Amino acid sequence: MTAPLIVLFAALVVFIYLVVVDQAAQVLSERAGIPFNAKRSRLTRGLVLALIGGLVLLMALPKDLFEPPPPTVASYTADSLWLGPDTLQLAFLDEEEEAQVRYGRELVHNTAYYLGPNGTVGALTNGMDCENCHLDAGTKPWGNNYGAVWSTYPKFRERSGAVETVAKRVNDCFERSLNGQALDTNGREMQAILAYMEWLGSGITPKQKPKGSGIVELAYLDRAADTTNGAAIYTAKCMSCHQADGQGVLTASGTTYQYPPLWGEHSYNIGAGLYRLSRFAGYVKANMPQGATWENPLLSDEEAWDVAAYVNSRQRPDRDLSKDWPKVAGKPVDHPFGPYADAFPESQHKFGPFGPIVEAKSSTPPGLTDTKK
Repeated sequence: MTAPLIVLFAALVVFIYLVVVDQAAQVLSERAGIPFNAKRSRLTRGLVLALIGGLVLLMALPKDLFEPPPPTVASYTADSLWLGPDTLQLAFLDEEEEAQVRYGRELVHNTAYYLGPNGTVGALTNGMDCENCHLDAGTKPWGNNYGAVWSTYPKFRERSGAVETVAKRVNDCFERSLNGQALDTNGREMQAILAYMEWLGSGITPKQKPKGSGIVELAYLDRAADTTNGAAIYTAKCMSCHQADGQGVLTASGTTYQYPPLWGEHSYNIGAGLYRLSRFAGYVKANMPQGATWENPLLSDEEAWDVAAYVNSRQRPDRDLSKDWPKVAGKPVDHPFGPYADAFPESQHKFGPFGPIVEAKSSTPPGLTDTKK
């Protein structure tokens, strides 16, 4: 606002100067008997007055009227799904911010190129991309997206027993889902990913989790998930992409996966969120096989649970989970490893049925737990 005030002051000075000079020129012209061009004088003063009026109007208008819109606005309502913002909105960021957000999105979309076994930045992961689990660079409704990340973190998580930042959550994925090493939290790559997630969260009220974020919650089966039936479903509906051996298909470059491995040494390890049956079942229900959406699924609930059981019954990388869930009672009912705060066997916590566990957990008075293995 300082600049318009300076210009306004200068314009007022010029206007006063013109008035004084014109009056003096008119008097002198009349005394000398020379015609005075009053029309030109009025025109000049009129232009200066128009400038003054324009400046006053500009200063009276709302301050944000001519500012660009925010980098994005939350494109959802209470009854609709959160949708990832259009990257065209990045044009409203300044040049440095835009470059950082674009790099963060590229890291999510093409992680292995930069950070895979033959990464151009470093060899930190198993060769999968973040996008293999967080579809459409973390923007697809019910595609394990990042819609609620920036609005809900930092937050307390039972798994670690501590308040976690977004950076801690990102590194959990690098160490578990990508079976790799944590990023330097102050490094360029982490800062770019954080900038991207912050941009995705623009317009979402703090602590709010919009509909469509994360993974669909499926109703529990009244039986254990069936790995035999799951194997048949995998063969019929999943094998064409992920292959009979579950190792997926690499792109032509050989650096990233077109279809990621679902088990084996290059897949997620036993500490990943998708190793919980409810997470994997909800994920495939809304997104798999190719062409499925939450509105038009291609698997029934039972098929989703069974194929999830089959995939998670296959061999995959190990991980030390001894520091997870410091409060045993905080474990979700489908955490597949003991000890537990109930008497149900490990096999039931892995494959179900989960209903009886939920019922027992809800009826247990606070503070009374059974930590027998």
